Amino acid sequence: MIDQQVSPRGGAACLPVRPRTGRRLVLVAVFVCAACGLVYELELVALASYLIGDSVTQASVVLSVMVFAMGVGSLLAKRLRSRAAVGFGLIEAVLALVGGSSAVVLYASFAWVGESRYALVGFSLAIGVLIGAEIPLLMTLIQRVDRQDAGGTVADLFAADYVGALVGGLAFPFLLLPVLGQLTGALCTGAVNAAAGGALVLWVFRRDLSPRSRWLLITVNLAVIAVLALATALVDDFERAARRAVYGDGVRVAVQTGVQEIVLTGAGRSSLDLYLDGRLRASARDEYRYHEALVHPAMNGARARVLVLGGGDGLAAREVLRYPDVRRVTVVEVDPGVTRLARTDRALSALNAHAYGDPRLTAVNADAFNWLRAAHGSYDVVISDLPDPGISDSTKFYSAEFYGLAAEALAPGGRLVVHAGPPVTRPHTYWTVEASMRAAGLRTRPYRISGRPTDFAAGPDRAAHRARAERGWGFFLAAPVGAPQLRLAPKAPRLRSLTQFSLVRAGRDAVSGRLSGLPPSTLVHPRFWEDR
Repeated sequence: MIDQQVSPRGGAACLPVRPRTGRRLVLVAVFVCAACGLVYELELVALASYLIGDSVTQASVVLSVMVFAMGVGSLLAKRLRSRAAVGFGLIEAVLALVGGSSAVVLYASFAWVGESRYALVGFSLAIGVLIGAEIPLLMTLIQRVDRQDAGGTVADLFAADYVGALVGGLAFPFLLLPVLGQLTGALCTGAVNAAAGGALVLWVFRRDLSPRSRWLLITVNLAVIAVLALATALVDDFERAARRAVYGDGVRVAVQTGVQEIVLTGAGRSSLDLYLDGRLRASARDEYRYHEALVHPAMNGARARVLVLGGGDGLAAREVLRYPDVRRVTVVEVDPGVTRLARTDRALSALNAHAYGDPRLTAVNADAFNWLRAAHGSYDVVISDLPDPGISDSTKFYSAEFYGLAAEALAPGGRLVVHAGPPVTRPHTYWTVEASMRAAGLRTRPYRISGRPTDFAAGPDRAAHRARAERGWGFFLAAPVGAPQLRLAPKAPRLRSLTQFSLVRAGRDAVSGRLSGLPPSTLVHPRFWEDR
């Protein structure tokens, strides 16, 4: 049984510092622990969004479960109030270990088990319970340091807690994530958490601890910090092993930018795969089918000025630049890391036919929505080569407001083409895109193409390639009401996958599954989550 020495009067503790100094030290510990706690929350949300997808759902799960668990932790902490010092020290050590290791365990679960949802809920519960137990114990400790009215004590504690949360919330995206990354950032946060909690108890409240309790806390905190330090030293090896488990042995490039993780696999142009935040974005085995279908139907007509939204890999631009009468191509890509690799990586630049070396191409690193709002001239063709609408971070790019901005960027007689997701497996999403385009004053012509599973008989990502082939891709060619009739079969250069017959059939196949009467998706009422 852990003993605790209580002052003879049963009131203020016998401290090695003055009461006012002790009170300030407790509030500093509250500040640090609150900052660490919020970092754990944000790290769970960020990693879950990356590993599982759908950031809105993952944030809701993590935050709601954690807030519930904090209430449970507060109730459980009532039993420790008589031994507040040693209880707080042990709770902070456990919280440091659980929170600091959570990112590593989640990533390992995703890499080797293939499922991280249960681990996510488990960590949310555990971290929430431990964070919820802090405040009741800190309330007891600060009252032992310096007697004050309960209202003043609560105000001081919550002020330090909220300011610490602010600092932790700002440190995560602007310091920890870009400098240390998710795994190392979480481990270092855990070490800081353990040091702050242990230092407070073992120094300020050391006279409240029996020798047995003191040595227990020293041993536990040193063990936690040692485990976290060892994990930090090995995190690079762990990350490489986990990445091989996810992407196979052919990983050549793995870059964490300020926007996303970029991974390139495959040694040559014919075996290249591009992953963005764990999602297969382009594969040399089938990307030509997608990009030919995306670009060439929109090139039927005036095409001197072309705008590509997204498509930082240069593959859509490659198809546009095949037309000699194209004078200017503007690529708007949010992540400079993607455009940098498209220029410099030998395999990727070969796959995009060195599009970034063409003097007609200009690359802009900006958010496509905000860039369109700034009204940068008019274009004969606007190509939307953005992630699937089912990814909640991309929902604004499939809203009626976005299509209204795109329509304003069109020159008279201009065309807009949009990748709208797989119409066979996600028809609700596909036809909601059309409803959103029509709400923006555009008339549309749908078409879809399928992949060829026989193209993907080998390789570490066979399942991902086969799934893409079976789903196929859906598109909408659009123009403002009153523009000339939209035709799917352009006078295009020689193509690998498309013919005039296949494009006509692609339009007929898409129309056969039409869903009518769907409401549009808007910024304030996104609807694509309903089809998940």
